[in-house]
Amino acid sequence: MQTIKQFSKIVDSHTLIVTALALVVVFLCRQLDFLVDLPTTLIGIAVVFPLVFSINSAYKRREDALQAFASLKANGVALVFAHREWPEEAIDHSARAIDLLGRLLTAVPHHFTSNGHEQSQTKQQIYAIFAEYSRSHEQLRAAGVPANEISRANQYLRQLIIEFERMNNIASYRTPRALRAYSRLFLNLFPLLFGPYFAYISYPEHPLAGYVVAAIYSLVLV
Repeated sequence: MQTIKQFSKIVDSHTLIVTALALVVVFLCRQLDFLVDLPTTLIGIAVVFPLVFSINSAYKRREDALQAFASLKANGVALVFAHREWPEEAIDHSARAIDLLGRLLTAVPHHFTSNGHEQSQTKQQIYAIFAEYSRSHEQLRAAGVPANEISRANQYLRQLIIEFERMNNIASYRTPRALRAYSRLFLNLFPLLFGPYFAYISYPEHPLAGYVVAAIYSLVLV
């Protein structure tokens, strides 16, 4: 039951439209006696190879982005510990670091879910948080934290900026637009272009087979 429920999530109006069009094409080809034995290797050459490349590329980008986000969080937590452990006076600097980290982890996802002018604004907000981190380190210096420890804290801050920019690049430079357009075009066209082939494999002994195969191809490709 769970498998059927998950499967139903991938069937949307787009899938139904392409499937319906493919079945109509098969019907017309049978009526017009337009039967052609097309090479199925064409699907592999024109669709499968570019699609596999796109999927692998997208999966790698996802893993790289998750690794960068995990590193950003880890360095942020390290700065919280630094603010808590290094000062020798009674002032609680850790509360300031916890607030900065919470604001950063809220602003970063918001940045990647926004677009256009709003995205440029969220990027400025994130860099404003980085600037507050830098000023916070100067407060630690004033509280008596040694220069070498301040330098280490700045290295953590540098790593925060690097990981954010790494995620930013992953989001900005995606799969080549032409390759995505090519894949999308042929994924939608092939169930229709292979209508004569689906009519051919079912004619005349098994008339329903062509419709079944056309529906399966449409579901798989779309």
